[in-house]
Amino acid sequence: MAAYREADGLAGEHVTLLRAHAQAQERCSALLQAQATRIAAMEAQLIRARGATIRTTTALAWEREDRAALDAALPGLGRRVALGRQVAALQARVHDLMRTLQRHELAGQTGSAGDPGHTPAGVAADLEASLQAADLVICQTGCMSHGDYWRVQDHCKRTGKLCMLVDQPDGLQIVRIHRPAEVLSP
Repeated sequence: MAAYREADGLAGEHVTLLRAHAQAQERCSALLQAQATRIAAMEAQLIRARGATIRTTTALAWEREDRAALDAALPGLGRRVALGRQVAALQARVHDLMRTLQRHELAGQTGSAGDPGHTPAGVAADLEASLQAADLVICQTGCMSHGDYWRVQDHCKRTGKLCMLVDQPDGLQIVRIHRPAEVLSP
């Protein structure tokens, strides 16, 4: 009987082990299936990313070719673009100075006669000093008073400076200044 009980106990343990083994196999199969699904999704994502990279690289190569062709067709384009930006910055500076000048003129007209910098004569002196420091005078006609218009014109005539009056600043794209050869030589 002891042998029968021992065999019955072993059979019970064997059945328990077989059930545990079956459950482990089911968990492993489920994990393998989930892993295979994730791998397939990641492979699809990788293919899409490679496609996007190829599109981007191709577009970049085309842009570089177009840029090289444009540079070859228009030599000095980069320098012209830089000069255009510089002119735009100078125009903005001129507008700021003209607004400041107008404020000074208005302050001089409203009765601050005690301050010589705010009198019309003081404003004219400030304008003259600013004009003397300039290499080129670009004025937007709508930003100047009538008196300043004539003062700027007179200054440019007296000093021989290049003077440009612009109705619409957007119409002014690039300004090239050619100086005489004797000025450029050391």
